[in-house]
Amino acid sequence: MGVAGKLGNLGVVTTRLEQAVNWGRTNAMWPMLFGLACCAIEMMSSAAANYDLSRFGMELFRPSPRQSDLMIVAGRVTRKMAPVLRQLYDQMPNPKWVISMGDCASCGGIFNNYAIVQGVDEIVPVDVYVAGCPPRPEQLIHGILTLHEKIKGEHIADWA
Repeated sequence: MGVAGKLGNLGVVTTRLEQAVNWGRTNAMWPMLFGLACCAIEMMSSAAANYDLSRFGMELFRPSPRQSDLMIVAGRVTRKMAPVLRQLYDQMPNPKWVISMGDCASCGGIFNNYAIVQGVDEIVPVDVYVAGCPPRPEQLIHGILTLHEKIKGEHIADWA
């Protein structure tokens, strides 16, 4: 007794192109490694067995921007690192998204000086902010799910 025996004749399944593409985009995100400070440890632990990002289609953190569509900026960004961050963002294929993880990445955190960028949104457009110092893996997962909801609401007219 297979699936057809239990469910009967399903016939044709229909959906909108928008929904199918957005579903594929949310369930096959490839995040890029960009850990700069203590937040990177929490980002790595979110991919470990206890939290398991692979259930969201994010098995591997990619080391190359050309293979990634999600940049998670975890930690403080220095003025010296800012051009590198922008170059990596520019090398990512479209569509691309950015999560700012931690207080240091979001607003400079406790480092209010000339050497630290006071918010990564000065360099790249940020889609989701994850607060905390350092944020727990649960918070990062919540930020990823928030980004998924944002992507599911995108329209074809916005893709151009």
